[in-house]
Amino acid sequence: MSNHILKTEEGKRLLEDRDKQKHWKRWGPYLSERQWGTVREDYSSDGDAWGSFPFDHAQSRAYRWGEDGLGGISDNHQRLCFALALWNGKDSLLKERLFGLTNPQGNHGEDVKEYYFYLDSSPTHSYMKFLYKYPQLKFPYEQLVSENQKRSRSDPEYELLDTVLFDENKYFDVTVEYAKSNPEDILIKITIINQGPKEAEIFLLPSLWFRNTWSWNETDEKPSLIQKNRANSISEVEVSHPSLGRRWFYSENPENLLFTENETNFQRLYGINNNSLYTKDGINDYIVNSHQEAINPEKRGTKLAVLYKHTIKSKSNFVVRLRLTNQLLDLSDPTSVFGHGFEEIFEQRMRETDDYYNSFIPTSSDEDLKNIQRQAFAGMLWTKQYYHYIVQTWLKGDKDSKPPPERFHGRNSDWVHLYTDDILSMPDKWEYPWFASWDTAFHLIPLVMVDPEFAKKQLLLLTREWYMHPNGQIPAYEWNFEDVNPPVHAWAAWRIFRIETEMYGKKDRIFLERVFQKLLLNFTWWVNKKDRDGKSVFQGGFLGLDNIGVFDRSGRHLEEDIPYSSLDQADGTAWMGMYCLNMLRISLELAQENQAYEDIASKFFEHFLYIANAMNDVGLWDEEDGFYYDTIHFPNQEHQSLKVRSMVGLIPLFAVESIDRSLIENLPDFKRRMEWFIENRPDLAKNVICQSGESKQHIFSLVKKDQLTRILKRLLEQNEFLSQYGIRALSKYHQESPYVFQVGNHSHSVFYEPGESNSSMFGGNSNWRGPIWFPVNFLIIESLKKFSHYFRDSMKVECPTDSGNFLTLREVSLQISSRLSNIFKRNNSGKRPVYGQTDKFQLDSAWRNLILFYEYFHGEDGSGIGASHQTGWTGLIAILIQQLSENELKM
Repeated sequence: MSNHILKTEEGKRLLEDRDKQKHWKRWGPYLSERQWGTVREDYSSDGDAWGSFPFDHAQSRAYRWGEDGLGGISDNHQRLCFALALWNGKDSLLKERLFGLTNPQGNHGEDVKEYYFYLDSSPTHSYMKFLYKYPQLKFPYEQLVSENQKRSRSDPEYELLDTVLFDENKYFDVTVEYAKSNPEDILIKITIINQGPKEAEIFLLPSLWFRNTWSWNETDEKPSLIQKNRANSISEVEVSHPSLGRRWFYSENPENLLFTENETNFQRLYGINNNSLYTKDGINDYIVNSHQEAINPEKRGTKLAVLYKHTIKSKSNFVVRLRLTNQLLDLSDPTSVFGHGFEEIFEQRMRETDDYYNSFIPTSSDEDLKNIQRQAFAGMLWTKQYYHYIVQTWLKGDKDSKPPPERFHGRNSDWVHLYTDDILSMPDKWEYPWFASWDTAFHLIPLVMVDPEFAKKQLLLLTREWYMHPNGQIPAYEWNFEDVNPPVHAWAAWRIFRIETEMYGKKDRIFLERVFQKLLLNFTWWVNKKDRDGKSVFQGGFLGLDNIGVFDRSGRHLEEDIPYSSLDQADGTAWMGMYCLNMLRISLELAQENQAYEDIASKFFEHFLYIANAMNDVGLWDEEDGFYYDTIHFPNQEHQSLKVRSMVGLIPLFAVESIDRSLIENLPDFKRRMEWFIENRPDLAKNVICQSGESKQHIFSLVKKDQLTRILKRLLEQNEFLSQYGIRALSKYHQESPYVFQVGNHSHSVFYEPGESNSSMFGGNSNWRGPIWFPVNFLIIESLKKFSHYFRDSMKVECPTDSGNFLTLREVSLQISSRLSNIFKRNNSGKRPVYGQTDKFQLDSAWRNLILFYEYFHGEDGSGIGASHQTGWTGLIAILIQQLSENELKM
């Protein structure tokens, strides 16, 4: 398979980029979809990022740390940007960026209120395709805000399709495609289809601009855009930047070229004089408000829009072609710019992108599944973003924006070493336009399938000295880099290594060793930070599963209600058991070529034994219920299990590793130490090691076989965890039997909520009390495969529980994968569960094949909830579909 993938034209481009022969990835979809409302742009005293830079400011205020746009691209340091701008003749402002509610405005937190889709992308972005559905009626900005603010947490969100905007299909399908003829020659094609019943007018303003760096740094030379020539209906703009060099931007048959400056309009925002005659919102004022003086008549500036005004008949289209290149083209020969070769390059890149994906997607795959998988990969690749954040500079402020004194003791003030200037994989470029380190670990699994070098670089970046704290902590996310998420990066490193080996035939031990060395620092931080009593029990502070438990997962509310108490989290200790085994597995691999790693492997083996023993000793396992629970310790030395049947009790399944005996036989020092422990510490070894099985395997697991059987009985019970669409994060048992914990006058309860949360905890847009989440479902599937690798056909369980249908653990894992894919697949009624009762997506031919990958999914009906473009970790569906298709071929 490996040679086949890399022999495709796109595979060759990946190799050229990897070997630094050609910089194919210099240009890509690196624009954010929301720069406003982010921590980076917040210079307030109270840390109110949403309030300090609202949506209304975005049209007029120059960003400090990055840019946003609609369906856009930039270079890898975001010096030069391109994106769409649109106007339907009715809106109160140009559509230059996606609109959505801030966290305080939404009844379920922040939420984008637009419809847009990532349709395709090759890994090098040699071809990309994006679709935006633009209403022909006036966009209801105020209505969306006011109606959602009227609604309670128990009400559904008020969506754009709930308005009349898309009635009678009164909208435009706006598609932008990019094709690179070479790494520095980008062809752009915009196609607008009028889906409405009548002709409609549209203003299209493809925009090119520089990120403003000169206002913050006086030593930065100001770049320029200057109109040069116009001949044969083609306009030419010279693009000059001190570090990017000279380029030329060509447009075909434009009505006009509009120039302004990417500078803040202080007059509009603050009522004070502007620093520049022309400002960021100048083109908006010219088009929407007919202010002729808002644009530069000298045809130069740092922001440009190419104006096209066109009336499109019903069901007809309008096509615009543009070109951004580092070569000066001959306008006397228009075919050299937009001739037949232009369309040929598009056709060629589209064909090559298909060839690339077809080189590893099984040919017998279900066509609907293929479409879902391709759009998942497209989403993963489109959700790259330029992320720039120099914490020390941000804390000090700039010459015209000095921060308040609270800044130096507030958010991220202990992370002055952090310096990011990179292309990173985002969870969602509108809702979460910042890296989240534990999300990133899951992103890398589908990404390594299509671009191993990018996936590896992402993980290595998180462990570099300008990201990782000197104490070894990996930064969480910009809202609070100190937050603590599950330690999944060693797992990700091993999976990246294995997937690249299997798909591309390359065992990159250099990568594995580099990341392993840094993770040793991180592991030490974990032990020092969270194992406070030195008993291998990890307490308090784990986030990531947000509102799943009785108390705030950070432990803050527990301290308020019961001073001097502590919470032993079953998943906290289990995550560390998993971390130990991941590090053990990596060290055994590295020991194949470097004997020194045998000693390190022995250390992780022993540490794992102590963690496994501790989980049984401190009462996290409940023998009566056959499940793991968190345990609260009171000041009087008593303790109590918090009997909530949640994902917390399933996470111990993740701490499992099945290792070939032949591997251990080749490592005599490790084998000797392991056997000494088995012989001399049977009290520890009996809990975790089995050495007999059908296969020649060793298995290391926190969960013994009898415990595994009892946990799986609950996991596969349809009235508990098993949904038609995957594994719920909280047992359905709590629908009729909520868990209540009484402390004095305070009552804490946990009940089954399969949809959106009715709580404001963690922003109110996250819910782990019943819905289905891809990352933990994926880890359950992976763990079952490891158990199956050891037990083979000797262990079968009922799936579903009490059904009389017995399956091997591998078959159970495939069953869960299939249920997850059912979220997106058309069912027997021809509808996709992900879209619930939304008829537009279910029935309309212009919508029904478009896939959105939500943050999480309803525990009963599979409908999508939360961030709507979270590819992101929901992009894991791509590898699950791959595995299902490959399994189908084997049968």
